[in-house]
Amino acid sequence: MKIAIYPGSFDPIHNGHIDVIERAAKLCDKVIIAVAQNPNKTGLFPTEERLALIEEVTRHIPGREITSFDGLLVDFFQSTGADAVVRGLRAVSDFEYEFQMALMNRSLLDELETIFLVPSQETIYLSSRIIKEVARLKGDIDGFVPPTVKAALQAKFE
Repeated sequence: MKIAIYPGSFDPIHNGHIDVIERAAKLCDKVIIAVAQNPNKTGLFPTEERLALIEEVTRHIPGREITSFDGLLVDFFQSTGADAVVRGLRAVSDFEYEFQMALMNRSLLDELETIFLVPSQETIYLSSRIIKEVARLKGDIDGFVPPTVKAALQAKFE
């Protein structure tokens, strides 16, 4: 069984994330969607709410598991028996950062492989940060997030 971990903050999950998860699910038997907890960052959605949103909007994806972790990704990776980490790449700036992270992770744990996936053209420009800003300003986010996430965002900014 091939297992991949897709780590991220997912604050909130959006259509670009879902696209990457769907692509990873075609390559692996199991995709662990892992919400990274960072005690130094306060997200818009608490971890439990992020997990619930991810659960709801990824039900259609076979072989997915949803969890959270704190600490080093390499430690979480080892604890799961995963074969690879999946990361989405949207732009050159993403590549530079993700390449550095992949090399650092491999220097900490030689067997940790990173797979880079490019989202679809329709979702490649999406980021949680920008979506939150558009939602905060009462802009139309219909094409960016599933209806469940849209409702959750709207509730946060009422």
